[in-house]
Order: sequence, then structure tokens, then C-alpha cells
Amino acid sequence: MRKPIKAFILAAGLGERLRPITDSLPKPLLPVAGKPLLQTVLERVSALPVSAIGLNLHYKREMIEEWVRESAFRERIVLFPEDPLLDTGGALKNAESFLKESEFLVHNADILSSMDLEELLDFHRASGNCVTLAVHDCPRFNTVAVNREGCLTGVGRARALQETEAWTAFTGIAMYSQEFLPFLPAGRSSVVDAWIRAVQAGCRVGTLDVTGAYWNDIGTPSAFASSVLDFLREEGETVSIHPSAAGCDSASLDGYIVLEKGVALEPGVSLKDCIVLPGAVPPPGEYRASIIGPGLVLGLDEKSMGFTVENGAVLIGTGGSDRRYYRVRENEKTAVLMQCSTGDPDFPRHMEYTQFFRACSLPVPELLEQNPFEMRARFEDLGDTSLYSWLKCRRGADRVEGMYRKVLEILVLLHTAATRRVGECRLLQERVFDYDHLRWETGYFLERFVQGLMKAPVRNLSALQDEFHRLAATVNAFPKTVMHRDFQSQNIMITGGDTPRLIDYQGARLGPPAYDVVSMLWDPYYRLDDALRERLVCFYMERMSSAAGEGFSVQELGETLLPCRLQRHMQALGAYGFLSMARGKKYFLKHVPGALRHLKEEVTLARDEYPELYRLVSGLQYA
Repeated sequence: MRKPIKAFILAAGLGERLRPITDSLPKPLLPVAGKPLLQTVLERVSALPVSAIGLNLHYKREMIEEWVRESAFRERIVLFPEDPLLDTGGALKNAESFLKESEFLVHNADILSSMDLEELLDFHRASGNCVTLAVHDCPRFNTVAVNREGCLTGVGRARALQETEAWTAFTGIAMYSQEFLPFLPAGRSSVVDAWIRAVQAGCRVGTLDVTGAYWNDIGTPSAFASSVLDFLREEGETVSIHPSAAGCDSASLDGYIVLEKGVALEPGVSLKDCIVLPGAVPPPGEYRASIIGPGLVLGLDEKSMGFTVENGAVLIGTGGSDRRYYRVRENEKTAVLMQCSTGDPDFPRHMEYTQFFRACSLPVPELLEQNPFEMRARFEDLGDTSLYSWLKCRRGADRVEGMYRKVLEILVLLHTAATRRVGECRLLQERVFDYDHLRWETGYFLERFVQGLMKAPVRNLSALQDEFHRLAATVNAFPKTVMHRDFQSQNIMITGGDTPRLIDYQGARLGPPAYDVVSMLWDPYYRLDDALRERLVCFYMERMSSAAGEGFSVQELGETLLPCRLQRHMQALGAYGFLSMARGKKYFLKHVPGALRHLKEEVTLARDEYPELYRLVSGLQYA
């Protein structure tokens, strides 16, 4: 059992650089997509062998005390109120009787970081340091001088750097041994001065370089905004709406949107790339790239919000593709610039499919310009609101069903009008979703999900491969139409007037239309209730019967749904395994439970036909 330590969170500051945001809310309680900064820090610190956590208080002390009383950490936290403020050194001296019992970690309450705190603890214990500062190379904060051994030699740019020294930046996180405490004077003081006194007395103040770990000092409105967007990107999201937020159904939302606790939106409010703080009720109007709070609107530019801006173009998108998409401004309008890597086989298909689908009246974006030599193209800008994001706002059941019906109308057009004219699109008519492709999908599922992500054994591979062969042969025998092949909620954009538009169609092939139906109505990204799904399947069948005439069989489609569901869910799970493990896009893991639940339901229905697949899948458990 590891020897326990204490922890101390510095949370007393005035947050002056964050004003006017901190006029109504202390900085430690600023939420990042629903979670206060203080909670994030406490969760990280609590992963260590911590016996108790000290917390100093001053500015808006009552609000923080109330939060602590209602938190899951209340039994572990010891509060150290300050009046007046004691600064970073005085805060530790004020808690000396609490800290002197063991080594202790000190963490600023306004620092978000992914650094490994266990590594810092282990390094400190092995080093013999009196203090171990977690540092990183961050040019705008590089004010800490260290020698070649990584030991502190001075602080502040005013001093001249010696040949044997280098600049680095303190992260606001450090480990201390008890022998450091005597270097702190009584009263108000800076811990930095105590570092220097310790060094002068012969104590070793070392450093651990954590360069490369995520780090953000939430000291300014732009730093706060960028931390919120960083969190959303890490989660693969563009929208975060607190369950208590009201009125988002009547407002216009686009881009990165965060609505915190108690937010109320009135009709006529239009938000794009906005963070709305707790309790805010913005009046009707347009808000762009802003932090909105009770009685305040802080406008920021795209770079200050945390967007990546390259040559005036803003990087957009959160999907699984390697292609890069940028929003570019052209006079009074914007367009989307797609940049593909050299030799990307999807590029020519994307160009030809776009022109073909538009000729078939499918609502794909207009192709404005293409440059095949540079693998670049410009498209009409459809905004940033996907169906997936649109569904995050609480909406009436009738409106949700109405939107899905509009989406299925697009699918009917693809499966009928585009199919009748497929001879006009050479690249598309040559691409068939055939037996080999179907077998690749099930192999992908085994390799990337079962054996890769789940690390599960496959005990009867021969029997399983035989079932995959029969499943692929069955699906391959179904009548084929033009199919999107990834017809799910993240590939439907919702534009003005609740109009759905189609993107990411370069993978289209000729295959069973039920695969697309399954992709949308059994989508792991958004689970429909069974009654609504059944109504939507019937709606699709009715619309197909009307549009395709005698060429469409309701009975035949019904027979294809279950095999296509098996096939599609295995493909999705294989993709989640690949994207999370090989591409490092861990946010896809949150969709694994939904997709696995779907697959378990399907194999239960098909257990007599595919008993080995049933045994394999029913035994998979994802925590």
C-alpha cells in the first residue's frame, strides 16, 4: 500500500483577469461543459493516495463552501478561509499544521491538465527533492530558470540566463516534502520566494518536465473559452446542453454551443460558437463567438475562442476522417474548403458524386471549385449543426419524428431517383457493396473490436467464419440500389428552416437499401424508441412503394433488415475500435455501449441462424 499524502488546492484568488465573468461566479466554480473547474481538479487529485485535501478560500467564499457541502468530496476537504488574502506562500503557511504530517501536492484550482500526477508523486519520492515543480515548455510563460540537472536556479526574466541554464514554465502543480514548510514566513508571501530561500539553504528544488501534456491556465476569458472548446473536441462533440437549460428548441443554434445550468433562451435568440454561463437569459438577438453571462456579453474572435486559424481559414469538423475541412470567408459569405492528402482515392469520387447527386436533386452541398492537382475543393457551407447535435436539444416528439421523416425522404430519393440514373455516374456504377466488402467488415469487427479493443478470445473461429460467410452471402443476394453506406446522424446537416442536407457521401456504393435504413434508425449515436422506429420504417416503406412502384417489395425489405442490422453494427464496432486505438480518437469509445447493445439484441433474434456469433457477442462485456 502506498504511503498517503495530503493535497492542497489554491482557490482563494479574485479572478481579476476574468472579470466581468467572475463578478458573479468565483473562478473555481466556472463550469467547463457542466463541470466546475474545482470538481475537475478534485477528481484528478483524488486519484492519488490522498488522505485529505485542503482548500483555501477568500473571494466569494460562501459560494465555494456551499458547493463543497453538496459535493462528493465534502468528507475529505478541510477548508482554510483567508481574510485578508495570504498569497500562494501564505496559504500554505496558514495550513502548516495540516500539511506537516506528510508530503503534499499543491494544485492551482484554475489549471486544467492531462499530466500524470502519479508520475509526479513517484518522481518526487525517488528524487530526494525538497520540492518538485511540474514544468513544461510554454514560451509565453517561460520564466523559470533551471540547470542541466533540471534544478531551479532562479525565477523571472529580469535575471540573465547562464550558458548552463534554460527557461521553462511552471504549471501551477508541484509536490512538496515537509521540510519545505520552514522556508515559508508567517503572513502574506509568495511561494516563489520560498523556493529561492530553499535553494539558497542547500535544498534541492527539482523539476519534472511534462511538456506534451495538455495544459491550460484559466486566467482570461479567451483561455476559459479555449478550454471549453478543447473539452468538446476531446469528447468529439460540438454541443453541450445542461438538462436544466430551457428554450433551446425555440432558438437558433449553430457551431460550438454550451448552455450551462439554469440558462433560458427566448425566441429570437441566435447563437453561433457561444458559451452561455449559468443562469444567463440572453435577450433576443444574434450572438457570435461570445461568452454570455447574467448581464454580460463578451465578444471574442475565432482565434481567442480557441479555433485553429491557418492563413485566415478556420479548421472545422470532429469526425473520424483524415481529411481536413476549413471555413473560409468569401466576401459576405463563407464556404468550406476540403483538403485531401495526396492520392486520396475518395477525392475524385467526391467530386463526381457531388455533381451527380445534385443532378438527381439530392440535397448535397454545391461544389464551388475543385483543384485535383492540389487535392482541394470548395463547397457550399452547410453550417456546423448535424442531426446528432440538433438532437441534443430537448425537442417535442412530433418535431423529432418530423425531422426523421424529412431525412428518410432524402434516403428514398437516393434509393430511387439516383438508382435509376446511376449509369450517368461511372465511378458509382462500378462500386458494388458485394460479398468481399461484407466479409471485410466482419473481419474488421473481429480484428479491431473483439480481439483489438475487447481483447476477447475467439474460441471457434472456423464455425464463426462459416457464419460470416453465410451472412455475407445472404446480404449480397439482396436487391441493390445506390446506398450512402454511412447514413447516420453525424452525416446529416440541419440548415435554416430545419432542412436536412447530406454530407460524407463519397463512400456511396450499390448495395442493399436496408443497410442505409438500419444505419439511421438503429444509429448508436441516438437511440430511437421502438414505437417511433417502427413508424419510421413504415413511413420509409410507404414512400419507397410510391416512388419505386412495382420495383419495391415491402416483404423483401422486411427480410433484409435483420441481416443488415447484424452487418452494420459489427462494422460500427470495428470502426470504433480502430478509431479509438489506432487513431487515438478516444471519444468514439462512448458510442461502444449503444452499438454493442444493438448487436446483442440482433444476435438474440438471429441465434438459431448464427449460434456461434450469438455465443461470441453475448459474452462481450464493455464497462
